[in-house]
Amino acid sequence: MSGNFISELLQSITDRGRELLAKARREEDVSPLGLARLAGDLLTRRGEATGVALAEDVLTRYGQLTAEGRCDFLLQLAHEFGPDRIALERAIETYRKDTSELNALRLHEAAEPRRQELIRRLNQAPGGTAALVHMREDLFKHERDKPELKALDADFRHLFSSWFNRGFLVLRKIDWNTPANILEKIIRYEAVHEIQNWDDLRRRIEPSDRRCFAFFHPRLGDEPLIFVEVALTQDIPDAIAPLLASERHIIKGAQANTAVFYSISNCQEGLRGISFGNFLIKQVVEELRREWPKLSTFVTLSPVPDFARWLDGELAAETSLLPQDMRQALAELKGGSKVAPPEHLRKPLLAAAALYFTQGKTAKGGPRDSVARFHLGNGARLERINWQGDLSKKGLAQAHGLMVNYLYELDEIEANHEAFADRGEIITSGDVRQLLKRKGGLRPASETAVG
Repeated sequence: MSGNFISELLQSITDRGRELLAKARREEDVSPLGLARLAGDLLTRRGEATGVALAEDVLTRYGQLTAEGRCDFLLQLAHEFGPDRIALERAIETYRKDTSELNALRLHEAAEPRRQELIRRLNQAPGGTAALVHMREDLFKHERDKPELKALDADFRHLFSSWFNRGFLVLRKIDWNTPANILEKIIRYEAVHEIQNWDDLRRRIEPSDRRCFAFFHPRLGDEPLIFVEVALTQDIPDAIAPLLASERHIIKGAQANTAVFYSISNCQEGLRGISFGNFLIKQVVEELRREWPKLSTFVTLSPVPDFARWLDGELAAETSLLPQDMRQALAELKGGSKVAPPEHLRKPLLAAAALYFTQGKTAKGGPRDSVARFHLGNGARLERINWQGDLSKKGLAQAHGLMVNYLYELDEIEANHEAFADRGEIITSGDVRQLLKRKGGLRPASETAVG
């Protein structure tokens, strides 16, 4: 009997013993601290099979923790699974002495938080990708009160950005022949215009002048990441109700010249901040033009989800973007509206909205409106602000009934995107510019007029 065989046998027995001890320890300790120790064990594993089993065990036990326990575990990851400080300091010192490409690579590797390798290993477990997406959802619930979780979120975002890049996404057309379990998710995930029932869903996806497309990822199975609903029309719409009406005139796709993206819904909260929408719109445009080459106009009919809140703030503030006469005219809207604003408020309300889009900013200096950031960042232009575009309860509460068209002019998308990304320019149409031409001359310095 060879020495190698005996050595391998003893090693096998030792490994098995360690596995049994680890299993016993896992069964006894299901606390967040105990789970963190298991995560540490996973990082030291070299065997693929045992690593996968341990990863599955970690995720299963994480799912059994209370909400408070999950938060405590995430805090353990944030505090205890950063970079190896000693190895990092050595790598820094080595690079200072010799700034070679090899030493730069070693420094980069030493600087990577151990959390990232842990997340990679957890991803190897069956259903690991979906479990990690849900884990990031849990993180979002506590990030505001626990700022130390921001580092952990940065790790998730870094890895998800590569795992969910365009090369892995699969575009599927959603129609009445799509499996029922996916259609149920489309109903549940619709975030812009609620789908009332199965009949309502059918009206949105079955007629010849309606389309729906969704992105999927192989590791998430039948879970959509994002989907867009499209109406084929003969003009640019200014209101949502006619598009969603139960009884309307249906046209053939070949008769349409305009494709309207009237609802885009992200489905996975845990993938917030991971961009899919720009890829989705571009590919859907390609699919639609392939089916109907005569389509020439691609436009949205979009909500304005934060306008009413912004307007309340401007009306209450001592100093405001709004001129005094506009504030006086709109004072009756302070606190929101449950009915359509009266006609005499049309001009001041549309002018206020134009200021909101062109001058309302976040703390980082970008457009305050999240939908505007999305479409302008994708190369669209702010085409039109629509009076009484959405008179639903939600539309009145969020935007006093206003809706917006963003136009995707195919020959100008790249230039518009660069203007917005590089210089912060908000590309607007002549119609929007006219709303800003009030007595006293209101024109934002960063606005660029088109048309």
